[in-house]
Amino acid sequence: MERTIGTASFGVRCPVFRQGDNLAELVTESVLKTGLELHDRDVIAVTESVVARTQGNYATVDDIAQDVREKTGGGTVGVVFPILSRNRFAICLRGIAKGVRKVVLMLSYPSDEVGNSILDVEKLYESNINPYTDVLSLEEYRKVFGVYKHQFTGVDYVEYYSNLIRESGAECEVIFANNPKSILDYTDTVIACDIHTRFRTKELLKKAGARVVLGMDDILNAPVNGSGCNEKYGLLGSNKAREDSIKLFPRDCQDLVEDIQKRIKEKTGKNVEVMVYGDGAFKDPVGKIWELADPVVSPAYTKGLCGTPNELKLKYLADNEYKDLSGDELKKAIEGSIKAKHGDLKGQMASEGTTPRQLTDLLGSLSDLTSGSGDKGTPVILIQGYFDNYTTV
Repeated sequence: MERTIGTASFGVRCPVFRQGDNLAELVTESVLKTGLELHDRDVIAVTESVVARTQGNYATVDDIAQDVREKTGGGTVGVVFPILSRNRFAICLRGIAKGVRKVVLMLSYPSDEVGNSILDVEKLYESNINPYTDVLSLEEYRKVFGVYKHQFTGVDYVEYYSNLIRESGAECEVIFANNPKSILDYTDTVIACDIHTRFRTKELLKKAGARVVLGMDDILNAPVNGSGCNEKYGLLGSNKAREDSIKLFPRDCQDLVEDIQKRIKEKTGKNVEVMVYGDGAFKDPVGKIWELADPVVSPAYTKGLCGTPNELKLKYLADNEYKDLSGDELKKAIEGSIKAKHGDLKGQMASEGTTPRQLTDLLGSLSDLTSGSGDKGTPVILIQGYFDNYTTV
């Protein structure tokens, strides 16, 4: 029978994982319980949340506060370019504020790094404000933009973050700017809270003469009072666990993915690929929010997931090289091109429009969309047929 299904993504229901669980064993069992026949190069993806949970990679607000106090001196600290998130950043901000005397909160505008708006952009266009150069005080911001509530959450993040800082025991001053060096007019001690642009921000601040420059990746990059940590990413990728604690991005995941791969091989004889995934790398078309609030899509994956796709654009072949063919003749011609394609199609017109993103970013996005973020109960995703093509039977 002719094959009619290509890539398929399945959410795998699993038990509720707890700290100390043998995650590799439970993931393997859950996948096998689906009854689906596994094939070589199937992909098993495990969400980072359950990895961190089983690792017990947690820390408290007080742990954050102590680390910040020791690394900054606890005086006036600039908190630069945080994302607007109750789940991601608010609890980290609470810890930072508990560790210092004063926070100068510098928010980027018209939106944060991942696309959360902080003002009505039409009002910005109508004003004489230049977002590339102008630094706004809170009073100036309110005069022009008033109270702005997030499209999805209904939260005024300026007020929310300001109150949170004060409730945590620190003084608060809010400014709006897009040049990281602007913070140095207020303090020489800075925590750069951006995610994907953090290296540039920290370098600019250091060159401009800042006395202390930290990133979120420099806080809780080692245990504090026996807390969890992440040596590479620190607070980046963390989520709120309880009102006074966070779940950090998982650490030491490589052994896990290789263990799962080995277990599946032993039980089925199949060579599957395995990855840990966090946020998918995609953008919401309505709110313009880029979902990737984690430092990477995948912190660990088996070696077969290295690289990018190497694919021909079928519609290009059909509309150009084989525009005069149809039916079985067209099908056979396209199959022949696929079988004869070179190892690297980069730059060739026949591959134009294919996605030159990392395989783990593509697979992680597919996994994140499949698992969702709510009550589906599918923290493990099984992807089949991803590496097949039109010629695969």
